[in-house]
Amino acid sequence: MKNYFIYLKKFILASRYNKPHGILFLFYPCLWGICLSTQNILDVYHLCIIFFLGACGMRSIGCIWNDLSDKKIDILVKRTSKRLIANGIVTKSEAIIFIFINFLLGSIPLFFISKFSIALCLIALPLIVSYPFMKRITWWPQLWLGINFNWGVFVGYYALTNFNADYSLLLFYFGCIFWTIAYDTLYGFQDIKDDEKIGVKSTSIKFKKTPKVFLISNYMMCFVFWIISFSIIMVDILFLLLFCILFLSIIIITIKTKLNDPLSCENSFKYNSYFGFFTSLLLIYWNIILT
Repeated sequence: MKNYFIYLKKFILASRYNKPHGILFLFYPCLWGICLSTQNILDVYHLCIIFFLGACGMRSIGCIWNDLSDKKIDILVKRTSKRLIANGIVTKSEAIIFIFINFLLGSIPLFFISKFSIALCLIALPLIVSYPFMKRITWWPQLWLGINFNWGVFVGYYALTNFNADYSLLLFYFGCIFWTIAYDTLYGFQDIKDDEKIGVKSTSIKFKKTPKVFLISNYMMCFVFWIISFSIIMVDILFLLLFCILFLSIIIITIKTKLNDPLSCENSFKYNSYFGFFTSLLLIYWNIILT
């Protein structure tokens, strides 16, 4: 029994279930895609549960795969040196078993969504597999993460139907990418000193001389794309006003962030998940409940 709990603890920590913000960042785009495609609250409720379970599994697969790929790098970075795979507490064979278990959870949505949505999931697999290697070859791994993490906008949108969306969905997706670039750049500032020493690339390092300008520029690009998309989809002045107020909060938080303080960067990063939560509430309330 003791060995069982030890193994369970290793599974939870290696899968990062103790750090749920990453799950939410993967889940929100799926939820937003669902909200933009249907006005049936029962469909949203049903798919919300399914996609949340899927996000839990797929995010954990990404974490374990990332740790396996970055084992030699993680051990050199202060924040990641205690990760179980990096320091050998979780073996390679155990990590593969954990990936399989999480795959069972992550594949749940495939049994409930359209064939077109399933095809979109399969298209995303190369993005997931290649992501850990982007920091070795480009200064823009955050862009790759944005393309990857927000693919759920399309998967969620087409979950129940194969009908064609207008360009507002694509604009919304572009906005999501800029949002991810911003929050993951904030995340990267936690490790910027170690990353520079070992030669890892990121937008945090590339724009370290003008970080706030870069961060706010990405948030503003996100804002512009989303406002245009929302205007096309809803044309609701009160919704847009509330969203503007919500978005202003994230700009203020970013301005106040101390980028030389890892804890401040972490808190600002986490605030983005709260921002995603309230954005979700707005979308659900205005596009579904009031319709």
